[in-house]
Amino acid sequence: MAENYGLSKSRYCQGLQCPKILWLSKNKPEEASGKAEDDTVLVNGRIVGEIARGYFGKYDEVDIVPDKKHMTDVTENLMKSGAENITEASFIYEGLYCAVDILHKNGKGWDIVEVKSSTEIKDIYREDVAFQNYVLTKCGINVKRVCLLYVNNQYVRHGELDLQGLFILEDLTTDAEDRYPYIEDQIAHMRAVALQDYEPVKDIDLCCLSPYECAFKEYCWKHLPTPSVFDISNMNKSKMFNYYHQGIISFDDVLENAIKLSPKQKLQVDYATKHLPDHIDGKAIGAFLDTLTYPLYHLDFETCQHAVPEYENEKPYEQIPFQYSLHIEYEDGRLEHKEFLAKEGTDPRRAIARRLCEDIPMGACSLAYNMSFEQTRLKELAAHFPDLAEHLLDIRDNMHDIMTPFQKGDYYSEAMQGSYSIKYVLPALYPDDPEMDYHNLEQVHNGGEASAAFLSMAQKTPEEIASLRANLLKYCGLDTYAMVKVLQRLRQAYNTDLRFTGGPGVSVNPDEIVWAYKPKG
Repeated sequence: MAENYGLSKSRYCQGLQCPKILWLSKNKPEEASGKAEDDTVLVNGRIVGEIARGYFGKYDEVDIVPDKKHMTDVTENLMKSGAENITEASFIYEGLYCAVDILHKNGKGWDIVEVKSSTEIKDIYREDVAFQNYVLTKCGINVKRVCLLYVNNQYVRHGELDLQGLFILEDLTTDAEDRYPYIEDQIAHMRAVALQDYEPVKDIDLCCLSPYECAFKEYCWKHLPTPSVFDISNMNKSKMFNYYHQGIISFDDVLENAIKLSPKQKLQVDYATKHLPDHIDGKAIGAFLDTLTYPLYHLDFETCQHAVPEYENEKPYEQIPFQYSLHIEYEDGRLEHKEFLAKEGTDPRRAIARRLCEDIPMGACSLAYNMSFEQTRLKELAAHFPDLAEHLLDIRDNMHDIMTPFQKGDYYSEAMQGSYSIKYVLPALYPDDPEMDYHNLEQVHNGGEASAAFLSMAQKTPEEIASLRANLLKYCGLDTYAMVKVLQRLRQAYNTDLRFTGGPGVSVNPDEIVWAYKPKG
């Protein structure tokens, strides 16, 4: 009976991660609630797969259809007819199925070539190709080599795409052969688990998160309290699971067992268990505010990445800035908004660099949230355009990070849940403000969706393009307006702690405080 349970290479890899995934997929598929893979990841994977087909020259393609037997018949005919390269070459052995990305003729045998859009070799890829080697060998195919074709992140495009430079071909034959003996046992175990009548008893562990976050994580983790040891910020995953298996699960457990925590982790646990008022260090916040000068230029970039470089002098997965929002805050409280969004289907780098130099004067005080991202983009643009480099690097060098007071713990709220990410800080500072709620936006709600929207626009209708552009501008505009509002809260917090209480450590509702702190003009 167990032999009848079909296993593809993707199912086999899932079974290696945790056989319970196979049972749940078969018996409780509705419990899968894992995050869908990012659209840009899927698009980049598809593009890499399509481009890689031509790595060895001309190829014959097996069309992907529901009838796997038909695909194997087509593959067999192509192999017999003298095809040198076959994409999606399909094989079935006793319920085991795999489609080889590229089956490459090598003398009297064949090479298995698995294509990945990654820039590194992961252990799960080794298992993937080992399964393919097992199936093809069992089918009587003379497998000469087992290879991985992945993206070379050092490649720089100059003119036409160079596939030999874009990809790295790694020989994993020895790995595949070393794994061959135990694959049969693994398959038997997976099939037995998948077909048993009762749900497997398996406690949560690192396999829930690695090599990929399991789609059934929410289902298997529903017994955990909120918050739990897994919510402690910046704690090693292995350490979290070690505590869990010792019965140290809730934050109360953590305190009762006197678990060693960093100062920031202790702050998080103390505030979550004791529900303390906001922690405000007015002196430290004031020191940060003293570094700012008017007018203040609140800057945020949106970027996209191409696995296969499309522009001259572009690397794989290089962050390409295509949009920015700029809120300029003057000493009298007046706000001015400027923005840039590149034309779809064009290389945006030169245009965005020039507009930045027009919109932000040299010597100006610019701000970003987690500024290392913006600073790196400015440095990259400066390297691409030497004639603008002095101005771009001046913007970078005069940038300040609004995240700093939160990162240092100078301002902490229980609602931040141990994080200083804007995704936690903003709703903690403005919990009931619909103006600050990204869920109220249309089409574009986060950076991933912004990237996917820009990359897709060249294939859209004029009406769809107009809608996406409008919503991209709204999203990015909210990013910098949110920075303005966060800075306002920091000023109010400074006043709360020092102006109204006379010293650090005491807090009141910041909405009741009148703005009093003014940075230097």
